[in-house]
Amino acid sequence: MKPNLYIEEFFDLFDAVQRSKIFEDQKVMADAIPLFSISEINEKFRSQKGNQGFDLKEFVLQYFKVQSSEPSVDQEEGLPIDEHIEQLWDELTRTASEDKGTLLKLPKPYIVPGGRFNEFFYWDSYYVMLGLQVSGRIEMMKNIVENCAYLINTFGFVPNASRTYFLSRSQPPYFSLMLDLIFGSTNDKKIYSQYFETLEKEYQFWMNGVEDLPNGNQYRRVIKTENGDVLNRYFDDENAPRPESYMIDVEDAETSSNPEFYRNVRAACESGWDFSSRWFADGKSIQTIETLHLAQVDLNCLLWHLEMTLAKASGLQNFEDKKIDYSQKAEARKLAIDKYFWSEDEKIYKDYNIKSQSKTSSEHIAALYPLFLNLSNQDQAKAVSETINEKFLKKGGLITTTKESGQQWDAPNAWAPYQWLGFVAMKNYGFDDLAEKIKNNWCSNVERIYENTGKLMEKYNAIDTTSIAGGGEYPNQDGFGWTNGVYIKLKTNKQ
Repeated sequence: MKPNLYIEEFFDLFDAVQRSKIFEDQKVMADAIPLFSISEINEKFRSQKGNQGFDLKEFVLQYFKVQSSEPSVDQEEGLPIDEHIEQLWDELTRTASEDKGTLLKLPKPYIVPGGRFNEFFYWDSYYVMLGLQVSGRIEMMKNIVENCAYLINTFGFVPNASRTYFLSRSQPPYFSLMLDLIFGSTNDKKIYSQYFETLEKEYQFWMNGVEDLPNGNQYRRVIKTENGDVLNRYFDDENAPRPESYMIDVEDAETSSNPEFYRNVRAACESGWDFSSRWFADGKSIQTIETLHLAQVDLNCLLWHLEMTLAKASGLQNFEDKKIDYSQKAEARKLAIDKYFWSEDEKIYKDYNIKSQSKTSSEHIAALYPLFLNLSNQDQAKAVSETINEKFLKKGGLITTTKESGQQWDAPNAWAPYQWLGFVAMKNYGFDDLAEKIKNNWCSNVERIYENTGKLMEKYNAIDTTSIAGGGEYPNQDGFGWTNGVYIKLKTNKQ
């Protein structure tokens, strides 16, 4: 299925709606469900749009079911936060037995993030699973894995989220880590053999084109350096405005000189970090976004884990040749992670700019991934721990970057995934006091906001803990899947 084929079928109407900004959130029209056939709607639009007094919003509401954000789930009077989260699992559960508008069908129930996000998201679901594990909801954990497997087997990858307009990109590849969580809950090694072919399919998606790629070139998500080392980058197959943020992209592109501006924006969305100064050439403005020039430390660490999982799964099935092949790929990537991402001078991991053949200037919390996955040596881990403590740990948790740009994936915001990554990373190398401080600072922030508002938020302000976080293309959302999962996982104080 072509990513935007469904929307292209009524593009004139879609374009008119988004350009007129009749809905405050452009995701509303992207998610609208037609109540009549598209051909009939198009015909009505063509015949009526020139009429005197034609009301575009009224037309849309007549011919589409418009999904507003889900109502907030209010705190019951005096309900403790952990009990509220238990209720939220059910409140945030959805099913999609058939394709409906842009929403893709999935075989199993799933947990949505909340707020404006009323679909299945890929990397969010891993952090949701952490909480489901604590809650003993193993069946829902398995449902999430089944849904990911279905998407990989249907489309070749897990889309950013379960919408047709996300079929041009994925998100950070967490499927192999999801299997680890299932194994941790069931102690059943068969999980790796059961999904072996699915793991291979996802790996092929990320590595597509590597075989014939000359040194010093890039193709889709694969980079081959001048020295012949293989790295990966985030990418998107489309170079067009995102339907869910249509006019934001159109207006930003007007002031950018980059002919692949849209693809760079979309590639940043594949990272989950939409948006951050991490991606900007000038460190300030989205008009200079250069995601495609970067090999990212987080992505390459996750693909190392996928290669190691494939090697393990091969061994469990006595596929000796494959076991050797994937083991060698993982070892080569481990060396490349150290070579291209570790900054000895700055004592932190950074992204690598393939155009300038140098590390980027951005200091960001994705530097935790090599420690989270035990790829660092003890000296590197100690240096990173000191940098994290000095520059990233604030009163309300770990900030994502050291720069304030107004983007939501920059300071002063603290996001749930990186509190868990930070906690585990420090525990892995024996920095227990720092791990506890990360946990306590962020959990206290979550508890304070909950006490004041009755809500669990998408992100938190780690610096000014008297306020709620902000920045980005849309207001801070409440619900919220990964915050719920990470909070209760951290409160159990276990890896």
